[in-house]
Amino acid sequence: MRKIYIVGTCDTKGAELNYAKEVALLAGADAVLVDVGTLGEGAGADIQAREVAEFHPEGAAAVLGQTDRGTAVSAMAKALTAYLKSRNDIGAVLGLGGTGNTALVTEAMRTLPIGVPKLMVSTVASGNVVPYVGPNDLTMMYSVVDVAGLNAISRRVIGNAANAAAGMARNPIPASRDDRPGIGMTMFGVTTSCVTQVREMLGKTHEIYVFHATGVGGQSMEKLADSGLLQGVIDVTTTEVPDLLIGGVFPATEDRFGAIIRTGLPYVGSVGAVDMVNFGARETVPAPFRDRRLHVHNAQVTLMRTTPEENRRIGTFIVERLSRMEGPVRFLLPLQGVSAIDAAGQPFHDPEADAALFSAIRAGWRDAPNRRLVEIDAHINSPEFAAALVAGFHELHA
Repeated sequence: MRKIYIVGTCDTKGAELNYAKEVALLAGADAVLVDVGTLGEGAGADIQAREVAEFHPEGAAAVLGQTDRGTAVSAMAKALTAYLKSRNDIGAVLGLGGTGNTALVTEAMRTLPIGVPKLMVSTVASGNVVPYVGPNDLTMMYSVVDVAGLNAISRRVIGNAANAAAGMARNPIPASRDDRPGIGMTMFGVTTSCVTQVREMLGKTHEIYVFHATGVGGQSMEKLADSGLLQGVIDVTTTEVPDLLIGGVFPATEDRFGAIIRTGLPYVGSVGAVDMVNFGARETVPAPFRDRRLHVHNAQVTLMRTTPEENRRIGTFIVERLSRMEGPVRFLLPLQGVSAIDAAGQPFHDPEADAALFSAIRAGWRDAPNRRLVEIDAHINSPEFAAALVAGFHELHA
């Protein structure tokens, strides 16, 4: 049976952690208590804090030898990440704690594959949990009372969490015979037509997972890639890159395309919706951009047209990452427009800006046997371009 790893600081939360272990054992699970405390030895741990700390790249002294608590917690998070990655018997991970332990444990949880149960009982779970969860299947349970001693409330909350973790660990979800190869695709409203056509052509033979390119959407797709749950990617819509570089509200992280670089997955990509930077309602557009070419997409979303200079930066960012991909790559340029509102006669139609984007990608492109740049004299939402994406996909998956 795979094990529940119950993680916390035994030097300050020992009673609560041992109670969680007792409940999990009574539920029939195999539970392991992991101490990540940095203040001193805690009672009852199966894995002592020093054992975890030794997994830090610089050794245990980098964790336990710190006088600053923040530095010690950050170092222990790195050590716990490496420790959990070394295990091949994880059925679930259950964490308990306040702000410090929540940050520590969830940092390690976020590196685990999608599908591995991750449950954090936390004092901060009723607020903004984006920094703790990100694009992961990580469950946050609000502790209601502080994790500071056992009482009638904390026993129920912690007990429910331990039973939930036990149930997930004891009942893993098996693969289905109906599962088909999974393909990740990125989409925005202005590239929906393209993605819909591709889905129709590939949907009978593949599971198509579509991700709304709102920052976390691209992260979620790449998290599935890192988790080994995708067989390929058709990254039509890379609009999160402009938001990262220019300051929009749907930014990628600096690790955009990183999962493809790490895994070598077959990659078909394009420049969908990089003609725009996303902001909120019209009145929220930052002052330096208010005189730019703007388009109100809806009451909550205002788009700003990217300039030729910005497009050169965007193209350079993308092509640098493409050049680091060792797996099979086909990258397609739609020469007649990159979004629904970049077509001729539409508000963002700007051939000069598009030309700057394409030129930057051509200039930075590194020819290699595994990579090919394909230029299509068509709009991104045209049937010709959708067919070219599918042809590239079949070429890589032959």
